[in-house]
Amino acid sequence: MQLGDARSGKLPDQITAFGRALRRAGVPVDSARIAGAISATQLVGLERRDDLRAALSAVLVSRPQDIEVFGELFAAFFRNPELEKQLLSQMLPKAPTAQPPARKARAQEALTVAGASAQRRAPGESELRLDAAMTASDLRRLRHADFAGLSASEFRLVETLARDIALPLPELPGRRQRPGPRGHRIHWGRALQQARRHEGELLAPPRRERRRQPLPLLVLVDVSGSMERYARLLLAFLHQATRGVPRSAFAFGTRLTDLRAAWKQADADAMLALANAAIADFAGGTRLGASLAELRERHARCLVGRRTVVLLISDGLDTGAPEQLDAELHWLRRHCRQVLWLNPLLRYAGYQPLAQGASVLHRHAHGMLAVHNLEHLQQLAQALAELLKS
Repeated sequence: MQLGDARSGKLPDQITAFGRALRRAGVPVDSARIAGAISATQLVGLERRDDLRAALSAVLVSRPQDIEVFGELFAAFFRNPELEKQLLSQMLPKAPTAQPPARKARAQEALTVAGASAQRRAPGESELRLDAAMTASDLRRLRHADFAGLSASEFRLVETLARDIALPLPELPGRRQRPGPRGHRIHWGRALQQARRHEGELLAPPRRERRRQPLPLLVLVDVSGSMERYARLLLAFLHQATRGVPRSAFAFGTRLTDLRAAWKQADADAMLALANAAIADFAGGTRLGASLAELRERHARCLVGRRTVVLLISDGLDTGAPEQLDAELHWLRRHCRQVLWLNPLLRYAGYQPLAQGASVLHRHAHGMLAVHNLEHLQQLAQALAELLKS
């Protein structure tokens, strides 16, 4: 089966709608990639479904964590050539013996938006209008919008955008060495090899320099009721932004929850699913002192040689004993490089840490940064670099 002219027919609209669904699911797809996908479809044809999938994947997917989401959306879009019927059929009740396979949250949300758009179409409308992309002014507004004031659809979009924000952490010289031109030590092994090749003469002694490595990271996230809208989004943001960095993650509310197994997942949706299953005190109270005591007793090895940077994400509304919190924060400060308090309440211009827990945190933290909107998340890397210089 040949495609014919790409300027006519429904297939270019189908590919365009598929690219927009990928974009809604958090896959970085622009108009150039969609145009390339249409050209690739012309080249491979529609005779073999596997060839079409391989061609579209090569053009539209650029990150390993997006491959599984692409596969689920491809199966949903191209299982039935009539996209509208296929999307509408997903909204109808299914028999118990014909349940559709579970999809990732990113893929399911993209199809839900597309299905709702298809349902709202007029009966005589021939074009597919499945794009839910927001305008530039809407995105500009969301960059400054407080996470706590977002609607459900805006929150999903902001969560997707936050996963693509980079957070390059400062690097410091480590203990291990490697050959390098600026080292202070001579690389004697290479020096002897060079001398042997030049009849015993050593022309320019090769040197060794210390390898540079990112600072280890310990993430402590408050999952109490007052932090409910911030915890999920910041977990997804830090999970994606700190890939390749030695890191550990814990959630605390009325107890401490180890999230290290969840953070080993490459996909943010899989990480959030495991974290939700592990956290038993979500949207409860906050007892940071008791949680830090459990960290000291059971997980002190997460603090690597006093080089670890601790990101403590909380609003400071602690309900535990301030004396215990003071003692545990004093221990934490002595066993790490810096404690950085990421506080969403800094969105208020006149904020003062007057609560008991906030006062203790303010006294022990090396720095306090705001994390209540996308703009401050984008500024977080620069702020961390400035704080770590001190």
